[in-house]
Amino acid sequence: MKTLIDRPTYVQRLIEHKDVDLVKIVTGIRRSGKSSLLDLFHDYLLRQGVPRENIIHMNLESLRYRDLTNALTLYDYVSVQIPEHGRTYLIFDELQVVEHWEKAIESFRLDYDVDIYITGSNAYLMSTEFSTLLSGRYVEIRVLPLSFREFLDFYDFPSPMTMEEKFQRYLQFGGMPVLREYQFNETQSMQALEGIYSTVVLRDILQRNPQADQIMLQKIMLFLCSNIGSITSPNNIGAILASEGHAMSGRGKQVAGRTVERYIEMLRNAYIVFSVGRYDVKGKQLLKTLGKHYLIDMGFRNMLLGYRDVDRGHVLENIVYLELLRRDYRVYIGKVGETEVDFVAEKPDEKIYIQVTESMLAPETRARELRPLELIPDNYEKLVLSMDRSFVTSYEGIRAENLIDWLLEERSR
Repeated sequence: MKTLIDRPTYVQRLIEHKDVDLVKIVTGIRRSGKSSLLDLFHDYLLRQGVPRENIIHMNLESLRYRDLTNALTLYDYVSVQIPEHGRTYLIFDELQVVEHWEKAIESFRLDYDVDIYITGSNAYLMSTEFSTLLSGRYVEIRVLPLSFREFLDFYDFPSPMTMEEKFQRYLQFGGMPVLREYQFNETQSMQALEGIYSTVVLRDILQRNPQADQIMLQKIMLFLCSNIGSITSPNNIGAILASEGHAMSGRGKQVAGRTVERYIEMLRNAYIVFSVGRYDVKGKQLLKTLGKHYLIDMGFRNMLLGYRDVDRGHVLENIVYLELLRRDYRVYIGKVGETEVDFVAEKPDEKIYIQVTESMLAPETRARELRPLELIPDNYEKLVLSMDRSFVTSYEGIRAENLIDWLLEERSR
């Protein structure tokens, strides 16, 4: 039996929504810890005194349920197991393998006293059909790979090791929970990541999009890995692929921007890539062109490109972007005149502007990073994150903080 490592932040989110009349949908890339989270929640229900017979917990990718291929067979199978008395907790793992599963979920809600929790490894789980049928009756809980705080709890580190050295391990291996088994063995860790990546590509992308060209998909993924945090457009990527003579386009022939965008959308739907739009800070409107892309985990980048301790500024940006998502911010790239702010992070009652850089010590770097923040006319918080350990904590009202310290901050949701 596998050992469960607690992820209290995510368990607490499920607990907060327990017995609320909403379908709880746990999403995230494969092997990010969704199934373990449901196991942890299952254990919590038992500790709260819920009878075992009132918890129906199924992983639909198991051959045990190979005949449950559509909504009707799932509904019939589960219905006969629901007790007559008391609320029943339905926990469905990898439900996307059941065709029209959303119809079964809606019928369970209508016909029985149930509280429903489901997971899925691609965004098709949140498809138009589902959204239409259950509009306003679900809440999404997005599971990301380990934060740096969780990373420190998950691993046994050799002693002595500084916090900066531990952070370097985080940058190299990433935060996929399964790597804990290999305790920083680079060969085994990269092989495990390659296996996850292959499953994502073959099962969650190519199986769903049989017309897709695997070589094109891989080239676009490699391009995004090499250019995290850089302003790009589908047309630019298509032109670069054409200049490299991609077989699908013919040497020198432009790869259509809409084709590139379709492949990027496939990667987004598999939760391996995030696309971030630009926001005109002064004009207060979203811009439709020239966004950035970030990866779900640095381990995949290092597996695909080889680990290189270069381009740290953009790697640190990626780390900060994921942490902002964990903290429930809506995140944009900020455009301020001709300059750019790395992140505009918003909540309904909060906004913060963030610059990320490896160091602020060089005067020219400091001027470049502060300039966009200085141009913003409002009074929301402005923050620069760097790897510096400096006595300087503010530049004329712009706060400066060590990035590792920021990642380790206690925070309330």
